[in-house]
Amino acid sequence: QVQLVESGGGSVQTGGSLRLSCAQSGGTFRSDCMAWFRQVPGKEREGVARIASDGSTFYEDFVKGRFTISKDNAQKILYLQMNSLKVEDSAMYYCAVRRDEFCRLDLSLFDYWGQGTQVTVSS
Repeated sequence: QVQLVESGGGSVQTGGSLRLSCAQSGGTFRSDCMAWFRQVPGKEREGVARIASDGSTFYEDFVKGRFTISKDNAQKILYLQMNSLKVEDSAMYYCAVRRDEFCRLDLSLFDYWGQGTQVTVSS
């Protein structure tokens, strides 16, 4: 059984930075597809970035150049470095795991989810 625990959320001002972490227990991690999603109340959960088992990454356009997804296979931790934060980045951020090497930023493909960590950006 895979369990995911996010941390690192908080409140920052526009232009600030945060680093989110997602610690995984169980599962293989190294061969998994992992991703970050976010959701604001009243809106659908949306993909932010994903990293495949080979380390290749994909970002949605609205975070490209500002966010960086990475992982530490030894520690089984997924990261999301968020720079140049905007008010519209405010959301609950979730990490997710797909127990397969096929990796696409599609909500329906992911098997396990964390409980989320709140990010609030103020002007």
